Amino acid sequence: MEMSTAEVARAASASAQPSGEPNGSEILVRCLQAEGVKFLWGYPGGAVLYIYDALYKQDTIEHVLVRHEQAAVHAADGYARASGEVGVALVTSGPGVTNAVTGIATAYMDSIPMVIITGQVPTPAIGLDAFQECDTVGITRPIVKHNFLVKDVRDLALTMKKAFHIARTGRPGPVVVDIPKDVSMHKAPFVYPERVEMRSYNPVRKGHGGQIRKAVQLLLAAKRPYIYTGGGVVLGNASAELRELANLLGYPVTNTLMGLGAMPASDPKFLGMLGMHGTYEANMTMQSCDVLLAVGARFDDRVIGNPKHFASVERKIIHVDIDPSSISKRVKVDIPIVGDVKDVLQELIAQIREAHAKPDAAALSAWWGQINEWRKRECLKFKNSTEVIKPQYVIEKLWELTKDRDAYITSDVGQHQMWAAQYYRFDEPRRWINSGGLGTMGVGLPYAMGIKLAKPEADVFCVTGEGSIQMCIQELSTCLQYKTPVKIVSLNNRYLGMVRQWQQIDYGGRYSHSYMDALPDFVKLAEAYGHVGLKVEKPSDVEGALREAIRLKDRTVFLDIRTDPTENVWPMVQAGKGISEMLLGSEDL
Repeated sequence: MEMSTAEVARAASASAQPSGEPNGSEILVRCLQAEGVKFLWGYPGGAVLYIYDALYKQDTIEHVLVRHEQAAVHAADGYARASGEVGVALVTSGPGVTNAVTGIATAYMDSIPMVIITGQVPTPAIGLDAFQECDTVGITRPIVKHNFLVKDVRDLALTMKKAFHIARTGRPGPVVVDIPKDVSMHKAPFVYPERVEMRSYNPVRKGHGGQIRKAVQLLLAAKRPYIYTGGGVVLGNASAELRELANLLGYPVTNTLMGLGAMPASDPKFLGMLGMHGTYEANMTMQSCDVLLAVGARFDDRVIGNPKHFASVERKIIHVDIDPSSISKRVKVDIPIVGDVKDVLQELIAQIREAHAKPDAAALSAWWGQINEWRKRECLKFKNSTEVIKPQYVIEKLWELTKDRDAYITSDVGQHQMWAAQYYRFDEPRRWINSGGLGTMGVGLPYAMGIKLAKPEADVFCVTGEGSIQMCIQELSTCLQYKTPVKIVSLNNRYLGMVRQWQQIDYGGRYSHSYMDALPDFVKLAEAYGHVGLKVEKPSDVEGALREAIRLKDRTVFLDIRTDPTENVWPMVQAGKGISEMLLGSEDL
């Protein structure tokens, strides 16, 4: 008897599914598929071999084999930052987990939505010091939004649903799911819930209407207003609302290091980044304003410097944040508003439009006059050279060549990170990917790998230094295997630059272990990994090298750019100083 089309389809579907109930590893893979996971970064080991066997039997999730577990988490982190989706990593037990800790802590400090799946020894062996055992829950508890140890395979699907829900809602963050080997082997029915409700976890989305009305009144009555925004605006996809609010009111705006791109750098209302290496005008405006609207920012030490100095000037503060624990944590605020920043800004804009009052035009004009006087200091101006490559010049050239392209810039941590933040003028959010809170060296290359998979048609540049790049340099191998052609711009000054700068300014020029001796030939190293290496030693060759890197669209290119080893990042606020107590150059030392 001939089978109907529907019967053929049902038969094909049945043959594609394993007979009987799935095991824990197959349940895990189905959970990831249900969440729409496209990429998974990981490294196999004994405790996760059942999971890797399940991954082998499917073709909807691409697994990326990194060369170190730290890079797996960083790459998933970079993917999440650029795409707005949850990044997913998979590591084995013991050293696999401990190697991943730095990546987890990096994501936690910057509120990045991630799910990290960790292997564990079989449940009967937990606590018996089994081979490659560690207390994953205990180790990661301080650096995750939440973590789970799954002891029963029947709980696995619901746990995964909770993990993704917790990671992406409220204030985002990494969630660890620890799966013992026997749980990954045992079988159970697969039921993935469509939604999940957790009695103890209900993040607030809508801001309090009364508080928003108070904020509107305060903003409209301000004589010297300022809008200060952080990474929460980027993570909350509220850049359009921020721009609408700034245009509606005509008020000056600053972004933190993590918030760059939320307000276009090309907008005259944007005063640049503020904080330790922020612009003179951004910091002076912060210290001198009478009404401050803080959105998705946390007044951290690198932004306001000494809290006592910041509090020495009386001002009214409105603070909008999804996380109630961030409000009044370091600075007492007058109008706290807990809620999703996008929703709160939308309501704020609606109420301002409905209000009959308008900002004081004369006072605002005078305020802008003062701000423009501060701008005349041209604090980011630097003396270029035809003899030695200035790092600021490299970043300016990179911006000129990529400003009209779909470009993403990652960085490691140090002087090069600050120069990238200062001199690359980001006009769009999620184009600047760096480690802000933890300040993790080594993130730049794995970030770039993750972004290139998320945005395959985009140009992805990693701005790094000869110190940072060596921390995860083995991932050049991953770039080749998975065809992620990123461009590495290494500002090689032969020093741990930021450490050297502090030693020069605060430690009497005693350069203790900050000189990078015995560096490799990075050109040959790049070539050994199958990539293109270019050494750049003259200022006149910088633009040509950058153009060549862009031209080689399908190749990873390593630019070893030999920069001035004596150059410092200015402005600078020293530790313990106030935000307006800036060093603007070597003449201030």
